[in-house]
Amino acid sequence: MKKAIIIFLAISFSLSAYSQQFQVGSSAANLGIGLGTALGGLGKARPAISIALDYGMWDIGGPGVISLGGYVGNTGYKYADLGYTAKWNYTTIGVRGAYHYNGFKAPQLDAYAGMMLGYNIVKYSSDNQDNSFVNNYASGLGFSGFLGGRWFFSQQFGAFAELGYGVSVLNAGITYKF
Repeated sequence: MKKAIIIFLAISFSLSAYSQQFQVGSSAANLGIGLGTALGGLGKARPAISIALDYGMWDIGGPGVISLGGYVGNTGYKYADLGYTAKWNYTTIGVRGAYHYNGFKAPQLDAYAGMMLGYNIVKYSSDNQDNSFVNNYASGLGFSGFLGGRWFFSQQFGAFAELGYGVSVLNAGITYKF
C-alpha cells in the first residue's frame, strides 16, 4: 500500500512539474457544472452548464497577469402542476476580465479574481392560455464579480472551481490550457 501511494505521488508531482503559471499569451477554457443560482423559477431546476475562456493579455509587473475572455452559461426550470406546464430558460453571455496571481510557489495553481459584464437572456413559456406572466421576465445587462482557481494535473489539463455570479453561484469542472 505504501508503495502504491509513493508511486501515485511521484507521478502526480512529475505531471504537475510540466505546468506553468498563467502568462501573457496563455489561454484557458473551462467547462463547468453549476450549483445554486440567483435566477428565479419554480419546480425542478436543470443543471447549469457554462463555458468560459481566458486569454492572458498584459503582464502588469510583479506577480500577475490580466486576462480578457468570454462566458456562456445556461440553466432552466420546469414546473408542471395544476394542469399546466411552465418553463424558464436563462442564457448568460458575457465578457470578462481577471487578474491571475502568480505569487504562489505552486506553478500548477492558477488563482484569479475578476469581473464580468453579461447579458442575461430570459425566456418564459407556458401551455396555459394565461400569458400574463410572459412579460414579467425581462432580459437585461448585469455586472458581476468572480473568484476562482485552477489546478493543473498536467501541462494542459486540470480542474477548476469558481465562486460568483453567472448562471450559478458555484461552478466546478474541467479546464484546458492551450
